[in-house]
Amino acid sequence: LIEWLKETAPSLISSPPAAPEPLPAAPSARPAPKVDHQRFAHITIHSGEPITDRKSKFQAFCAEVRELSEVDYVIQTLRSDQRIASAAHPTIFAYRFQERSTGRLQEHRDDDGETGAADKLLYLLQISDASNVLVVVCRWYGGIHLGPDRFRHISGVAKELLQEHNYIGQKGQDGKSSKKGKK
Repeated sequence: LIEWLKETAPSLISSPPAAPEPLPAAPSARPAPKVDHQRFAHITIHSGEPITDRKSKFQAFCAEVRELSEVDYVIQTLRSDQRIASAAHPTIFAYRFQERSTGRLQEHRDDDGETGAADKLLYLLQISDASNVLVVVCRWYGGIHLGPDRFRHISGVAKELLQEHNYIGQKGQDGKSSKKGKK
């Protein structure tokens, strides 16, 4: 064994390490479907004022929607923005709308990886009796865990923007809601 080591050791030390095998090419990402912007020209996406807490930033967006294709359009439009796409959780959202064809109430939410966050948004829409609206919150993670404060910020920026655009009412001094409504 010692003789073998003497013979092979110099070749092991002097030979360069073998190059790693190249990884197989990743499957090409499915291209985003073409969007007919003229079809959705009536949709305005409103943005709220961002807030920052311990280097994490939260910003809300909302739009009036009345069908699922409009929800998809708004989400796709927001995700196409490079700044939003770079966020840790770019599209935490919830929506409620009356279907045009059947009149049924449609509601849904998506956490986008921030577990439980969209439940808070949908609850806000439900208790406020908001309708025909999509609310999206974008979170840029700052490296410091916020714990439950993150939910307060997500709900807070959403509520402020929804009130600003009259999707939900503001509580007055009498404690009653002053919702103008967009039904």
